[in-house]
Amino acid sequence: MDNFSECVELDELYWFIGRKRPSELRENVYIMTAVSRNPRQIVGFDVAFDKSAERIQAMVDTAPPAEVYYTDGYSGYVDVVYPGYHARNMHDKSDTFTVEGVNADLRHYIPMLARKSRCFARSLDTLQAVMEVFVAAYNRFGVAKERFRRGRDLKSRELPFSVLDFL
Repeated sequence: MDNFSECVELDELYWFIGRKRPSELRENVYIMTAVSRNPRQIVGFDVAFDKSAERIQAMVDTAPPAEVYYTDGYSGYVDVVYPGYHARNMHDKSDTFTVEGVNADLRHYIPMLARKSRCFARSLDTLQAVMEVFVAAYNRFGVAKERFRRGRDLKSRELPFSVLDFL
């Protein structure tokens, strides 16, 4: 994970640890992600029962520094001290499109994060371990994809491998 871009996007997704009744709407666990735009890699994440500014700060502090940090309207991002400029967009997802896409990938490739799934994490430790394995594979996939596409038609979406090959 070297040659990070000047932009890092932060976002959170939520899920429920353990079983919940269909009538329950609340979430009880958060996965916070920090993603570089180019190369598209997960540079930090945290799995916790809360999405406090202190947790976000720890994630920002351990990730490689960036010039600009893009976030959505969640108020917890305001209390974080960033090494670069913080751009908070409360109106739409136009500044956090990369991290939103990565979060969609997380839900797609990790069955326990898929909505309305029969798979679910029974503990926070299980979810943390799954995230560690997936982030390592996802970042290796991103590097391989970037190397493969060098010198090729950038509009082509074809790849001879997928993220699953790196698990």
